[in-house]
Amino acid sequence: MDVPQEELQYLNIPQILKEAVSIPRFSTRTFSLITLTLIFPLSLAILVNSLFTHPLVESPHFDPRGVRLLLLYEFLYLLFLFLFSLLSTAAVVFTVASLYTSKPTSFSSTLHAIPPVFRRLFFTFLYISFLMFLYNFAFIFSLVTLVLLVGDERQVVLFACLFTVLFIVFLAVHIYITALWHLASVITVLESVQGWAAMRKSRELLKGKTRDAAVLVFLYFVICSIIGGFFGSVVVKGRGEYGLFVRLMVAGVLLGLSVVVNLVGLLVQSVFYYVCKSYHNQAIDKTALHDHLGGYLGEYVPLKSSIQMENLVV
Repeated sequence: MDVPQEELQYLNIPQILKEAVSIPRFSTRTFSLITLTLIFPLSLAILVNSLFTHPLVESPHFDPRGVRLLLLYEFLYLLFLFLFSLLSTAAVVFTVASLYTSKPTSFSSTLHAIPPVFRRLFFTFLYISFLMFLYNFAFIFSLVTLVLLVGDERQVVLFACLFTVLFIVFLAVHIYITALWHLASVITVLESVQGWAAMRKSRELLKGKTRDAAVLVFLYFVICSIIGGFFGSVVVKGRGEYGLFVRLMVAGVLLGLSVVVNLVGLLVQSVFYYVCKSYHNQAIDKTALHDHLGGYLGEYVPLKSSIQMENLVV
């Protein structure tokens, strides 16, 4: 990233995206292999999930075996999604930080660093999962309460208005939790904190940058929804309207777009972390960060200080 640290805090969203997209050119081979081995399977699983679940969900007859098969498949799918999501995050954040500290990067060193990084990310993920459980419980409770209080057919307009307000409020909360999670993941890799401490530090760094984080997360959600919507309508449900060749072509294009979006999303996480640090006037000592990253490779040197940043110039 060719932006001096004192200018990072002034980057707007288009500039953040531009910086994120430019990062892979500094280590094309490493990012290509990360994309092929981690991000491609993750993107493929997200898209083809509906291919397997659609016939089971849309079946007109209740089949206990079908329900068990659906539950088993969803469990395996979520496990795969969770595993490759954390692996992709660990690989990208570690590689980007290595580039920032001028540490030699390679796919083999990234793979070697993933196990200890993964353990830390998993610990942070447990706390985020608990937070999401509370969020989902609150949403369901609020929705049931709304139905019980305003469920009369004569109050359809009132119910629709209140439901819209409820949906917007919980969507905003969901976006904030997602932004909190993404930033906490980067913090877990780059600093000596994890779990609840990483979440708390993530909340502190988001102050003053919450709007930018919300826009980036919302933009990611919208693009993924559009890709998933096209895939569902053309590839999954369009068997009678489109030929096999057209459906395969559309599937290939959408899969490529999904891979790019997921890679850029992970790169944006890393760039946004440095933007937030700069915004709060928290420099990062590149030497200390270099030593910290070396700890994942068996080269651990105790941190000389809390990670603070000087100039982020690759």
